[in-house]
Amino acid sequence: MKSAGVFPLRLGLAGLGTVGAGLVRLLDQNADWIRRRVGRDIVLKTVLVRDLAKPRDARLDPDTVLTTRPADLVVDPDIDIVVELMGGTGAAFDLIHSALAAGKHVVTANKALLAERGPELFALARAKGLGLSYEASVAGAIPIVQALKESLAANRIVSLLGILNGTANYILTKMTGKGLDFREALHKAQAKGYAEADPTLDIEGLDAAHKLVLLIRLAYGENYPLARLPVEGITSVTPLDIRFAAEFGYTIKLIGQVKRVDGRLEAGVFPMLVHGDYLLASVQGAFNAIRVEGDASGPMLFHGKGAGGLPTASAVMADVMALGRAGHCPNNTGFLEDPLPEADILDSDEAVCRHFIRFNVEDRAGVMAAISRVMGEEGVSIFQAVQKGDPETGFVPIVFLTHAAPVRAVRRVIEAVGRMSFLRPPTVHYRVL
Repeated sequence: MKSAGVFPLRLGLAGLGTVGAGLVRLLDQNADWIRRRVGRDIVLKTVLVRDLAKPRDARLDPDTVLTTRPADLVVDPDIDIVVELMGGTGAAFDLIHSALAAGKHVVTANKALLAERGPELFALARAKGLGLSYEASVAGAIPIVQALKESLAANRIVSLLGILNGTANYILTKMTGKGLDFREALHKAQAKGYAEADPTLDIEGLDAAHKLVLLIRLAYGENYPLARLPVEGITSVTPLDIRFAAEFGYTIKLIGQVKRVDGRLEAGVFPMLVHGDYLLASVQGAFNAIRVEGDASGPMLFHGKGAGGLPTASAVMADVMALGRAGHCPNNTGFLEDPLPEADILDSDEAVCRHFIRFNVEDRAGVMAAISRVMGEEGVSIFQAVQKGDPETGFVPIVFLTHAAPVRAVRRVIEAVGRMSFLRPPTVHYRVL
């Protein structure tokens, strides 16, 4: 039964892949529930696709129109909100820009686009008094965008860190639990549909980096350029280092993090050792988790499905429903300043943390003392050290877990030891959370 006397909210959808199909399903199966919350029907009027003849998993209403022309979403006066789910940064930018210029609200899940060109689009949305909403761009169904914009708005955010990429976490979970090497775990992720045929964005940390840039903007009200964010992926993580980390009581996770240090933002995406006492260490499989600490709220953890058709469609629909109810200029960035100031960034080498360092060395006397001497000269204090391996090969791994030290000092240690005759590359270095 449709709502009497109230015009429906009409959507134009760009992209009918996994998330688009999930949106169609959610609109159908929860129509009555959505109507109770919004006070009106939500109708999918037009869907932009690449190929009209391609078979679809989504069961569309007979009145829904399929088109291959982006202009059909932009110029149609009956469409209230354009939902962009096609991805990419070229055609997606043109569509969103055109839709905003035409006076239409936009909902998107496109973290790469907003990380790279977000300020330009947010400025246009603000000038037009329109919504540019993006809950689905970070951590799937987890409502972290709304939490930072509204629920935690009175807090100064002390720190934000988490597991922002489910594919990488699935791979590391399999390597940790099953003893698989990286390639074996990646193939399992691809077989499960968690990793793309080209998994570069996930395994090199770039997807997590896009999300972290958006979270920094929301949490600190500053633009942190993606090009300046230090990013390391998980391709170099080995079962050997996972086992050593476990001996110290740690699990290796791909972590995106940001905190303010003496007025500057320290941020980055790195494989890090996370102690087993931390909740993040227990996050398994393709799940995401984000820890936020506010100066008033204290620490809290958001955990849930970070991808998938229905979970991501859930976040898309939250934005659509909020715009359907809004009677004022939407709060897109969480701050009234326009444009947001540029971040004052702490150089990555100045960051101070604990470190895990593994050297492969000749099995002979004096090696440990030589390395310890270099670490002492650079002011890097040893917390724990382990030496073990197969002496028949002539080389053994020595692993150091340090006290807190600047990254720059640890790099100098690695460079100095690298010039010693007893070392066989590669040397492995991870930060410790």
